Amino acid sequence: MSDLTEAVLDDGRAVVVKRGAGPRATAAEVAGLRWLAAAGAVPVPEVHSHDDDQLVIDRVPAGRPDAGAAERFGRGLARLHAAGAPAFGAAPPGGPVDAWIGLAPMANVPGEDWPSWYAAHRVLPYVRQAVDAGLLEAAPFERACSRFAAPDEPPARLHGDLWNGNVLWDGRDAWLIDPAAHGGHRETDLAMLHLFGCPHLDRIVAAYDETAPLASGWHDRIGMHQLFPLLVHTILFGQSYAAQALAAARSLG
Repeated sequence: MSDLTEAVLDDGRAVVVKRGAGPRATAAEVAGLRWLAAAGAVPVPEVHSHDDDQLVIDRVPAGRPDAGAAERFGRGLARLHAAGAPAFGAAPPGGPVDAWIGLAPMANVPGEDWPSWYAAHRVLPYVRQAVDAGLLEAAPFERACSRFAAPDEPPARLHGDLWNGNVLWDGRDAWLIDPAAHGGHRETDLAMLHLFGCPHLDRIVAAYDETAPLASGWHDRIGMHQLFPLLVHTILFGQSYAAQALAAARSLG
């Protein structure tokens, strides 16, 4: 868990100082923020400095979300995804293979086929941890993995942990913070927005779809993409999320 404090630089800019995450988590966050920023699509806090135990980034001004900001966010998210990645599972340039999503480990291991990569590196590792903890049985998830299918699209540049708490609004735009960035399927970011809700979500998705039309049936695949964050939450927070993860797995048939 990071310790957060606010500070002001000599030039007057307000920043957030994050301490205590550890060197791998800090390296992963720095690489992720810079990779997302390089797309020039959605505002991301600038990294001012970092070392093994400290990260200094811009503080996002507090504001309220509105419909216009949501539509700009949807269009920007589509452009961010379109910036692409070298492979499914590719880490950001300079980022570690052994990264993190929140407080859970996440391996950035490249693969060519999304369904098999997603099963091997975003579902089954967390199923095994949950089984070992006595929270789940493996069989429903193994069956679900055999049914994974998705449109044949190139790897997208994902935020990777795109729940509502990692989208900050400054009164004009949405900013992205705390990424678990990697190459993946673009529907995964959208599925996570649906999992925990987001202000003006319908407008975000509509603007996204106008900018980069989603493949037919994308809404029916939300549960498949939500398996990853639900399993992460299961191993971090326990039984209440295990039931949701099992329901998502069973929804795949």
